[in-house]
Order: sequence, then C-alpha cells, then structure tokens
Amino acid sequence: MRRVFTVSAIHRSFYTPAAGFLAVLLSLGGCSSGSLVAEGNGTPTPPPAAITAPTYTYDVVKSYPHDRSAFTQGLVYTNGHLLESTGLNGRSSLREVDLATGTVLKKVDVSSEYFAEGLTEFQDKLYQLTWQSNRGFIYDRATFQKTGDFSYTGEGWGLADDDRSLILSDGTSQIRFLDPVSLKVQRTIRVTFADSLPLDRLNELEYIDGEIYANVWKTDSIARINPQTGRVTSWIDLTGLLPVSEQTSETDILNGIAYDPAGKRLFVTGKLWPKVYEIKLKLRP
Repeated sequence: MRRVFTVSAIHRSFYTPAAGFLAVLLSLGGCSSGSLVAEGNGTPTPPPAAITAPTYTYDVVKSYPHDRSAFTQGLVYTNGHLLESTGLNGRSSLREVDLATGTVLKKVDVSSEYFAEGLTEFQDKLYQLTWQSNRGFIYDRATFQKTGDFSYTGEGWGLADDDRSLILSDGTSQIRFLDPVSLKVQRTIRVTFADSLPLDRLNELEYIDGEIYANVWKTDSIARINPQTGRVTSWIDLTGLLPVSEQTSETDILNGIAYDPAGKRLFVTGKLWPKVYEIKLKLRP
C-alpha cells in the first residue's frame, strides 16, 4: 500500500500544499482504529479532535541545493554535511552531501533488490533500514564500508537514536527502541494524539532535545512525540514549504528531518525535492 507505485506515478498529488493544519482526514466511519488517514483527494480536512496540542509553523532561514533525483528516506546532519539514505529499488543509496552546495561527496549504491529507508549515525557507525526486506545494514562512518547487517520484523521506515538506543518506525503507530549492539528490541511505545487515538504512518525520524520528531506520511506535518509515553506533545505544520514554482510532476512528499545540535538548526526536505530548508519554528497563535 505504501510505495507500490512507479516513479512516474509518485507525483504531486501525494504532496498537495494547501491552507489548514494536518492534510489528513480522521475517518471515523471508514477506519475503526480512528487513526489519521489521508483524504482521497488530498484536501486538508483537519478533525477538531486533532487540534489538541500546540501547533508550530515556520520561517525559512535559508535554503540549500538538493539532488532532485534523491528519494529521501533518511537524513542526518554532521559537521557541515548531510548523510542521506535514498530509496526506490535500483536507485537506493547511502550518501554524504555537502550541505552548502548539495554536492554528493561520497556515495554507496544499495543492491537493487532493496528499497532503502531510514538512517542514523551512532558511535562511528551508520545504520540503514530497508522497507520490506526485514534487513538493515551497518556501515563504517568514515569509509562507508559495509561492516554488518541485522534483521527486524515488519517494515522499516524511519530510524533515529537517542545516544542509547536506535529508534525505529515501521509505518504503524508503534515505535521500537533497539539495543545498538544486539539490535534486539528493548521496549516499544504506541504513539497517540487527542483522546488516545493512534497516530500511524510515522515515517522519517529525528531525536531532538529529548523528543522524537516524525514525518507523518502523506501530510505536511511533523509530530513531536514524548519518547516515554508516546504522546504527541505538539505539531509542526509545514504546509507550503516547497513553493509550487519549485515543483514538477515528480515532486513527492515532505520527508527528511535533520538537526544540528551545536548550531540549534533544524533542516527538512522531501522526496525528489530540489531544496533542503533550514527553518525556525514559531508557535501558531
């Protein structure tokens, strides 16, 4: 259901900038779980129940060039560079990219049998997920040489870490915390919003100042999640971030969150986007 489309079919209809918060519909009749699901025509119809936590919007501080052919699945900031995992079978890769210029400095292609997904850097190693292959890869951070692999159940979507555990999303409302040595599950949380409704389709992840930031697939929203309780503490609404003038028929959804802890800078991008944006959050009145 998630990505069974050809590249030409992955188009702007999945990314429909429009006014309003949360480009989703709470389908109370068609979805017995009451989870957030995308509306068929892409028009934002926010349920009142969803607006129960503070909402942030943004100012663009700066934009940077990004490879428009990169189907961004994982994004990490490190020392002026971005580490990026790109997806699609036959086009998946691990990259190191100069933030200022968008130049790909280092690249390792992933075998065409795999659809690469989330990425995180932990203690001089890079961990990369794949979508439906139940397999992750471990690389040496300096050389990009593959040093191992690991397995997990379910799908692989987003990956982050909190300096103690790897944090994995699988497209459901569940987030798993993995031991970085054994890669075994230490604990899980169920992400909820409003009146304990499950929030699924959690995609790319980033751990920032004690919170998990998660792209919500098919929306312009990022959920900020308490890593202990799973509760959504606030929302970030990035509607309209990529101008219509920058879009093509190939342009896909918002996906990719990276953070510079030293400079307190937040970066976001999307699949097949021509820009990475540095943004500053501001609370919506």
